[in-house]
Formats: sequence, C-alpha cells, structure tokens
Amino acid sequence: MPLALLALAVSAFGIGTTEFVMMGLLPNVADDLDTSVPTAGYLVSAYAIGVVLGAPLLTGLGSRVPRKKMLLLLMALFTVGNLASALAPDFGWLLAGRVLAGLPHGAFFGVGAVVAARLVSEGRQARAVATMFLGLTVANIVGVPAATLLGQHLGWRATFLVVAVIGLAAMAALARLVPRIPVEAHQDVRRELRALGNRQVLLGLLTAVFGFAGVFAVYSYLSAMTTKAMGFGESSVTLVLALFGIGMTLGALAAGPLTDRALRPTLYGSLGALAVVLVAFPFTVHVQWAALVMVVLLGGVGFMTTTPLQMLVMNKAKDAPTLASASNHSAFNLANAGGAWLGGVAIAAGWGWTSPALVGAVLAVIGLAIAATAGFLDRDRDPEKPSRVVAGGLRTRARKSADSSPSATPHSPSGTFTS
Repeated sequence: MPLALLALAVSAFGIGTTEFVMMGLLPNVADDLDTSVPTAGYLVSAYAIGVVLGAPLLTGLGSRVPRKKMLLLLMALFTVGNLASALAPDFGWLLAGRVLAGLPHGAFFGVGAVVAARLVSEGRQARAVATMFLGLTVANIVGVPAATLLGQHLGWRATFLVVAVIGLAAMAALARLVPRIPVEAHQDVRRELRALGNRQVLLGLLTAVFGFAGVFAVYSYLSAMTTKAMGFGESSVTLVLALFGIGMTLGALAAGPLTDRALRPTLYGSLGALAVVLVAFPFTVHVQWAALVMVVLLGGVGFMTTTPLQMLVMNKAKDAPTLASASNHSAFNLANAGGAWLGGVAIAAGWGWTSPALVGAVLAVIGLAIAATAGFLDRDRDPEKPSRVVAGGLRTRARKSADSSPSATPHSPSGTFTS
C-alpha cells in the first residue's frame, strides 16, 4: 500500500478523535462553562450539523481544486476549528468552534476516499479506502480514551489543543506523502450533482442513514449501559469504549478485502449480522463477559457496513464520485443524530437502558431492506467490482499518458500523477 494512505489515516485519526471525544468530556465542559450536561450535549449535535452542511457545500466549492490541495485546505480548516474550540471564551463560541471543526469532516473523507481508491490498482481499492478508515477506528481505541483522560486531568481545552497539533501533523504528512493529482477536465459541480441524483446513489445514502443509525442508537448510550445495565463501575467505561473501537478496527480490516471480492453480499451480510447482534444484545448484557463480547461484535459488524456503502456510492456515481462520497458521511452523521434520538426516546419511554438495541435492530432491518431493494432494482448485473468505475478516470488518463510517454503504465501511480 502507498505511504500516502498513512497520511490519510493520520488525518482520519485526528478527525475521529475530535468527533467522539466530546461524549466523554460533557461533564467537564458543563462544569467549566456553568451549564447543564444536557445543554452541553448540543456540542455533539453541533459537530454533526457541521458535517451535514459542510460535506456538500465544501465539496461543491472545491470541485475545481486539485485533490491534494483540497485535502490540505480541509485539514487546515479542521485544525482552526479545534483551536477555536480550545480558546472559546464561553459556550456559544465553543458551539461555533464545534460546527467549524465538523465542516471539513465529510468533504475530507469524500475526497480522501477518491484519492485512496486512485492510488492503487483495480481490485484493491476497497482495501485502500478501508485503510484510510482505520485511522478513524484506531481513534476510538487510542485517541478518544487518551484524549478523555487528558481532558479530565488537564482540562477539556487541553484535549482540543492536542487535536489541533494532530491536525498540523496530518497536514505535514499530506504535504509530504500524497502525490499531486491534477483536476479532471470533466470535474465540475453540475456533473457531481447529476451523479448525486442517481437512484442507486440515493438508495445507498438512505441505506447508510437507517442501517448505521442502528449502531448509534446503542453507541450513544453505551457509557450509561456500562454502569446501569452491565454492572461495571465508572472506571470501566473507558475500557468498554476501547473494546468497541477494537471491534470497529476488526470490522474495517475485514470489510476491505470482502468488499473488493463481493460488494453487495458484504453489505447485506454486515447489515444482517448487525440486526442479529442488536437483537441479542439485551439478552446478554447482564452477563459481564458476554456483554463485553457483544460490544466488540457490535463495533465490528457495525463498521463493516461503512466500506461497502462508501464504495457503492462512489461506483454508482461513475466518474463524478466526490460529492456522493462526501454526502455518504452526511448520511452517517444523520444516522448518528437519528439513532441517538430514537434510542433516547426508547429510554425516556421507560423501556429500559437496553431498549435502544431493539430500536437499532429495527433500523438495521430497514437499512437491509433498502439495500436489498437497491440490489433488485440495479440494472448493472456486475456490482461485485466496486473499483471498476472509480478507476475509470485513472485508466483513461494512464492510456493518454502512454501515448506520449512509453514509461507510463495503466496501473502505475507514477504514470498517472505528478509529484
């Protein structure tokens, strides 16, 4: 795998850390800024709003910007947002900083996924995208627990200062390792918008909204379930969250090669497995060792859905995949907000702390039904090779290079990109 994927993974690590760390810092922020924990919870929603708004907006504005430069600009905005959060004088400014930090999230992963897919040869593109996402999953094993402990001991502002430093390190890695990729002649906003209107792309985004909402219906309340349902002490919350992150990482590692081999079966299998795990969760949560196993499984099968969904929308968007890829992360954050809200409704209704798991199971089944419907309606009977369309522009440019340079080869990044 190219070293450029490491730069993308480092960037994903920083983004994943700042996205999820707020959940563990809410009591500290509430105490310091003299507000309630429920009110501080708006800081989680603020980041999600930034992602949903920023993904299509920034991707559209940057449609004519070279990929590498776009990645650097997005990571710079991410760094500024975290620095603004660290220096926020009051709750309102912190809220604005969280929105600012969330704006580049979807656009970065959208552009990054396209770059990752075009750095490798056909047949390995899902693995390349999954490698980038490994940074996001490792953030839940290392970044989020470490940043939470840092915030608890040195103050929440220190956490965001450290994340800003990670952003600077990611920018340096991107500048050094990612090759300069020229803008395609056909790349423009109107073409991207037309690709986004493709029925299969829309059904893929809808699958992400419902299917991944099943994960967040439980994950949003996992800390409370740890102490109130599993019987662990508060000191064990960090361990449980890390186990969930381990599951996410295992899911990402498995999803890459499986998606390269068979896209839709991987998507169907992961959504079906997610529904089964969520149904079983309330019945095993009171046995501590079994509860820990289920947490790992939930992270694994839940995150296994992300790579096939990402590759599906990129594939079906044909040669204008960037906006569709970025919008997929808007869909994931809508899933985040929707799943958390529905899980909270179940708890507030008095159905118990494990009731969000059953709500999540219903959402996962709906996501599976949408995915199956999309597969049935798909007129392309060769959906098993997600890299086919994404690599189309790469192969076309490589052939053009071959006409003028005998040394260029169809699958060689050096024959396609200028460094």
